[in-house]
Amino acid sequence: MEVAEVLPEFADAFAFEEFNRMQREALPALLESEENVVASAPTASGKTALAELAICKALADGGTALFIAPMRALTNEKEDDWDRFEELDYSVYVVTGERDLNPRRARRADILVMTPEKLDSATRKHDSRRYDFVTDIDVCVIDEVHLLDADRRGSVLEVTISRLRRLCEPRIVALSATMPNIDDVAAWLDAPEETTFEFGEEYRPVELNAGVKTYTHGDNSFADKYRRLYRALDLAEPHLREDGQALVFVSSRQDTVQAAKKARDEIAERDIPMGARGDYDFHTDSTDLDDATLRKSVLDGVAFHHAGLSKNDRDLVEEWFKEGHIELLFSTSTLAWGVNLPARCVVIRDTKHHDPLEGEVDMSPLDVLQMLGRAGRPGYDDIGYGWVISDSAEADKYRRLLRDGKEIESRLAESLETHLNAEIAMGTITDLEDVMDWLETTFYYVRGQSRPDDYDFPNLRQRVRDCLEGLVERGFVETGEDLSIEATPRGVLTSKYYLRLDTAARFAALCDRVGGDADGGDELTTGDVLTAVATAAEFDSVSARQDERDAINAVLVGEDTDDLEAGQRKVLAILRSAASGTTPSELRSDAWVIRRNATRLVSALGAFLDRFVGPHAANLARRVEARIENGVAEDAVGLTAIDGVASGRASKLATEGLSTPGDVVDAGVEGLVDAGLSEGIAERVYEGAQSLPALEIEWGQFPDTVATGENDVRKVTVRNVGEPGRAGIRVTVNGVEMTSTSTYLRDEERVPVGVFGADADELEFTVSVAFPEVPLVPHAETRTVSVE
Repeated sequence: MEVAEVLPEFADAFAFEEFNRMQREALPALLESEENVVASAPTASGKTALAELAICKALADGGTALFIAPMRALTNEKEDDWDRFEELDYSVYVVTGERDLNPRRARRADILVMTPEKLDSATRKHDSRRYDFVTDIDVCVIDEVHLLDADRRGSVLEVTISRLRRLCEPRIVALSATMPNIDDVAAWLDAPEETTFEFGEEYRPVELNAGVKTYTHGDNSFADKYRRLYRALDLAEPHLREDGQALVFVSSRQDTVQAAKKARDEIAERDIPMGARGDYDFHTDSTDLDDATLRKSVLDGVAFHHAGLSKNDRDLVEEWFKEGHIELLFSTSTLAWGVNLPARCVVIRDTKHHDPLEGEVDMSPLDVLQMLGRAGRPGYDDIGYGWVISDSAEADKYRRLLRDGKEIESRLAESLETHLNAEIAMGTITDLEDVMDWLETTFYYVRGQSRPDDYDFPNLRQRVRDCLEGLVERGFVETGEDLSIEATPRGVLTSKYYLRLDTAARFAALCDRVGGDADGGDELTTGDVLTAVATAAEFDSVSARQDERDAINAVLVGEDTDDLEAGQRKVLAILRSAASGTTPSELRSDAWVIRRNATRLVSALGAFLDRFVGPHAANLARRVEARIENGVAEDAVGLTAIDGVASGRASKLATEGLSTPGDVVDAGVEGLVDAGLSEGIAERVYEGAQSLPALEIEWGQFPDTVATGENDVRKVTVRNVGEPGRAGIRVTVNGVEMTSTSTYLRDEERVPVGVFGADADELEFTVSVAFPEVPLVPHAETRTVSVE
């Protein structure tokens, strides 16, 4: 059955001309029905085409399609793949946390591509103009729906799909690798029997021979990696000698590079006939690679692939592997979920990996099955070989996984409080019965009915009561006399910023400590902000390896960190060093992930401080966030408020004596050029600096002296001669706050200042203005009054 025959107007959107057997069987359900569809099929059997069929039907009907990709790297891949739809004048728009959202483009897109996390965030804000596009979805395709069983991420996917279905009732098409309990997923998504498909191993284009091989476990984890590498090469060698290809999965980006280097030496030692050093054309093509190590490696037929490589290098590696120039490829698990890159032999060298936030964790069963599914090249091999290398203690676990597969469980129970708080904060749950109605829309409820004992299903209502009482006791929810349920400001902020409840409680406690309802920004320090983030629950599983501890101690020398655990000290050291742009090399492998999560948490803490303390405290958090992001000195952080000025440019300007936006305006374009910027950049930076608030304080007829016992009230004018913005104005005398106000400062504000003859020789009055949403250093001016 040819694509052009079935979908003539969409024939160019497909990468092939003819549907295979599996696709033909599912085709009527996708194109001739409006029902929800659930389909499980072996890896490499052509599931992507089922997604594309569902999307084509939605587009033909004038609707909008949403594709949920299991990870961020795959959203970019889909954007590239679906240029085919763009060529047919349908727009594809990717929405991820890494990109600035263009709501207008999202609203006009025909195909949206998102991760579960981003969709969760967007649906929580669906009633805002920025995210209202999520309520206009006609078909939602869930790629790899077995992600439901993934730690933490699974519950996000589950509640988000339930929420989306309540918001706009889209058609759901859920695709998955083979799973034993597909009927539970179908029941959750209301897919009838006739549109639920369980395609077995007979639909695999190449038969899979999978097994477990053990190795002798030693005391040294570094040496164990090489023991497993040699075991992997033993398994791959027969296939490499027969012009087959091998794909070896390892735990980290760095491991792909190191394993490839060692494998090249071992291949030469074993005299395995590989490589293309005699191929002049390929030798020339290899110079197109950006990575120098990779450039040398591919000539020996060995390569590595990970998300840290440039897109150019990843594309070339994939292309050359498909063409057979690369015969042995080392990769992280990302490749298993993305590009269809099969090999005759697949070996999983590492079943554990280091997660910067979780420490050493087992690879998920879903990842293991996904990787092994890459074994076997359609059109080249009759059989594919897949091996898991494990120590003897865990071998039986993996044998059971390969024999029985993995039933998909709900992970909602593990984070029920967090998700329940989010629903209450959105106003979708207002009493206990609403909670039960909400739960009935979840996979957790369906799976609980299938396995009531395992899910403690008979006690579900009591568990929900306990959960609600816990939210009330911790200040996230309040109940009315009529037993209604409503989120507190703390609960709303927790949901908005995607916080764990323990973290939100810690942030709230800090707010109570530094000022309650009054602006206690003077009491808050950079150290308070960094420590609150370093001890956040999101970092609870961070561990400090032995080789990192000297570097941690060096960064934190002189600081009182006795109350912190080793992992918390590591996070604090990374944040401290990131803020000054001097992260030690020993900490860099985990620093990027920790910094990315920390900036989100500092932003959330800033919102808590803004709501419960005041603008000055919020402004301090905003400056800390900018320093962690950009690695600039405290006195130059205001430069990062200028569009187009990040760490490098800010450091260059500060070195030339321009440390504030005001300095930049005073210098003018000519001064910025003298400071080392090109004329075009200088003009943009100058314009950016002019678009920020700029303050003048006029003290008027402020007295120099006051008699003991006398009182007088004077007016001080705070004038904004730049762009308007929300500001906090605070007046202190001898360091004690007299007044504080929060205002939207468009032009000027007159602030009353009481001058009184106190029991002191002199009074130091300070007027300070801070902008909570911009990392500008607060503008403060002082006047001294003598008491006579």
